[in-house]
Amino acid sequence: MNTELDPIVGSWYRHLDKGQLFRVVAFDEERGIVEIQHFDGDLEEIDASAWFDMEIEPAETPEDWTGPLDDVETDDLGLTETAMTGADWREPLQEVKTDKEEWEDERPEDERDDEDDEEPFEDLYGSDPDR
Repeated sequence: MNTELDPIVGSWYRHLDKGQLFRVVAFDEERGIVEIQHFDGDLEEIDASAWFDMEIEPAETPEDWTGPLDDVETDDLGLTETAMTGADWREPLQEVKTDKEEWEDERPEDERDDEDDEEPFEDLYGSDPDR
């Protein structure tokens, strides 16, 4: 099956037999050379006549189109890590709920007795009245 698709620089295509994605990065009509770059980054030059013998179809730009590019930082792509808006940043934080320990007093602090705040008395000398 021959293709009738012209090689368009910047367009993505899929090999029908292999399922591999590639894009056309250059087309030299004078020399009859089509330069393609596979999704994994490999470059390949093919004759224009071989192009028209390939079993290919147009393909959507991959969601992660950075596959063939080296050393691309996420910040360079203009994408954000989350889909948060300015309004999301202004929302109040939700309180983190934790399980209470057995020894913790669940009453609000202003309702606790003053005697609860005192240190427990520990007789270190025993009941020796001379000390």
